[in-house]
Amino acid sequence: MVESGDSASLIAITGSGSISPFGYSPGQVWQSYLKRETFLRPELFNGEKTVVAKLSKPAEDIVSAIRLEEAIHKHLDKTVLMAMHCARDAVGLAGWKASDGKSTGVNVGSSRGATALLEELHLSYLEDPSRRLFPLTSPITTLGNISSSVAHDIGTGGPEISHSVTCSTALHAVFNGIAWMKAGFADRFIVGGAEAPLTGFTIAQMKSLRIYTADADAEYPCRPCSAEEPPKSTMALGEGAALFALEKFTKEELKDRAASVLGVIESFGYGLESAATETSITEEGKALKDAMTMALKGMASDAPVDLVILHAPGTVKGDRSELNAVRSVFGSHLPIMASNKWFVGHTFGASAALSIEYALKILEHDDFVDFPYDVTFQNRRRPIRKVMVNAAGFGGNAASIVLSKPI
Repeated sequence: MVESGDSASLIAITGSGSISPFGYSPGQVWQSYLKRETFLRPELFNGEKTVVAKLSKPAEDIVSAIRLEEAIHKHLDKTVLMAMHCARDAVGLAGWKASDGKSTGVNVGSSRGATALLEELHLSYLEDPSRRLFPLTSPITTLGNISSSVAHDIGTGGPEISHSVTCSTALHAVFNGIAWMKAGFADRFIVGGAEAPLTGFTIAQMKSLRIYTADADAEYPCRPCSAEEPPKSTMALGEGAALFALEKFTKEELKDRAASVLGVIESFGYGLESAATETSITEEGKALKDAMTMALKGMASDAPVDLVILHAPGTVKGDRSELNAVRSVFGSHLPIMASNKWFVGHTFGASAALSIEYALKILEHDDFVDFPYDVTFQNRRRPIRKVMVNAAGFGGNAASIVLSKPI
């Protein structure tokens, strides 16, 4: 179990907030999973029918309302506004107060940052380079603008960090928060990821890699780990954000607070690999294998991981690489394997955050939603007390985290 160097503290999640096609409140999210319906719908991008998973109209209204709250908010990218909503909910659920004297840090990750805003302002520049740019262009398109805006909004006085580790960004945000807390530089942290990548240029990038699904009219356009032959890439993009409140406890304190703790972070791991491919993926999934192995070695008990939420984006090479890594690490004792990408597609830097949210729901309800199509393995239901979340990204990086029910 993750322990701090100061007093063998345990790191737990005491609050969460999210906004995605699943919804924008805890009850909505689990009900959306139980409906077993994909949120991927066809839209026109660059003149082509393309499936994407967008926020619902009520969720968009929440984002719009935050934009109208203050004059400075109207200039912020959707990525930032989604993160602000999530942070407010996470802090509220955790019961944190700005006046309680605690040092609170913020680390919100994003693969691409202020995607839509950057593309819009850059296009304006290309149309007329002689025209003066909007004066706030630089501050509002920087990656650091996400965490700083969140920190100002919820009134923290501690460190604020924004970063990109491509698609494993959200897990690395959690790791950063743990490290700061273990070092004694902060008492608690808001961590997670936010991404609003549904833009023409971003989708064109994915299509240029030939990994975007062409099955716009399929019942499930994105099909991670599908058993269909011949295999084909069916990745699609979605948008969303999820943030979590991290606190540290002694074992005694955790027992007293168990009823209000969403999950305990038992351990984590990371890995890096290099391959001569566009996305740095090896057949054996070395980075994910290393990340999972490290996470398993750091667990507090011998109780096994019951379920793994796969990164599996729906690409042929990515899915196969991860499954090879899982089989190598777990051998004949394979855990249940699950995914939420057939619901919402790949949300880049927010994907692992939404997977953590799913993991917390699975632990709460002792249940998961199996794949609605044939996959290359067979899940066998069992009690679920420990969940691993995987993430991997361009550049060959990978990360894994193990979450368990409160003691």
